[in-house]
Amino acid sequence: MRTVADSERGFALKPYVQIARVDHWFKNAFMLLGIVLAFFYEPALFAWSSAPRLLLAFFATCIVASSNYVLNEWLDAPLDRLHPTKKDRPAARGLVSMHGAMIEWLGLGALGLWMASQVGTAFAYSALALWVMGCVYNIPPIRSKDIVYLDVVSESVNNPIRLFLGWHALIPDLWPPLSLALAYWMVGAFFMAIKRYAEYRRIGDPAVAASYRRSFAYYDEQRLMGSAVFYMTACALFSGVFLVRYKLELILAAPAVAGFFAYYTMIGMRADSPVQHPERLYRERGFFAYALFTSILFVFCMFLDFPALYDWLNYEPSHFVPLWRIGN
Repeated sequence: MRTVADSERGFALKPYVQIARVDHWFKNAFMLLGIVLAFFYEPALFAWSSAPRLLLAFFATCIVASSNYVLNEWLDAPLDRLHPTKKDRPAARGLVSMHGAMIEWLGLGALGLWMASQVGTAFAYSALALWVMGCVYNIPPIRSKDIVYLDVVSESVNNPIRLFLGWHALIPDLWPPLSLALAYWMVGAFFMAIKRYAEYRRIGDPAVAASYRRSFAYYDEQRLMGSAVFYMTACALFSGVFLVRYKLELILAAPAVAGFFAYYTMIGMRADSPVQHPERLYRERGFFAYALFTSILFVFCMFLDFPALYDWLNYEPSHFVPLWRIGN
């Protein structure tokens, strides 16, 4: 009698498409902050002529990210078999060969980096950094995903890299503010810490958790939640530096951003929380609507002109010329 695995082997290409995780490409939306910042810095870039360059940049980033996903699924297959849900991944089920995965990993990486080189040198270096961090995260002997706290920090560094990718897609010869990049890094670390917290609770057995992920031998619920608070606080600190230096009007969005962190934390504390699978969070309609509202408010405040705010706080306004002005 044919098993499900046997029948799926008949579609040899399907498992290799699945491990590229096209459904995770949405994470490259984190490039948007870099794009918005570039428009704020250089308003003339807000034109249809920028669209082809941005599309090429987005798809180059997606291909590089898929190369990293292939590497992750290939190397993690033995451990994924110990996870209650990841055991159903194609590589964990034995539907992917080592040689096939290696060819796909290197092929997607080469294609993505070639596409990135067509965008520009700074963009290509940023794409290379994204690919290299995938190697650091997954490949022994470094394999940072097995090292406590470094697992979160090294994975979430992809956030500022995506910020650079969005920025360098339009502005090749300058770098975005370091304070914003660090804040973006800490946002990613917060997301990852809450994801680890939800995974740890979902597994429910410390011994099983440690056998699945080596860092779980040290982590517990208190340490993971404590680290999430640290990352959230660090994000607030670096964000404050950015808004005071560049755009004070962003302080008007601060309550909504704080609410976003609280909302995400509450979702992460649910039993079998959906934050374990960020690609499915769109099903959380309330959260998705709130995240969209917060993003729109942030962009609105980036281009809001509110001189009275500077007078009230006795602050010298920045001298950037925004794309447009909302207010007098």
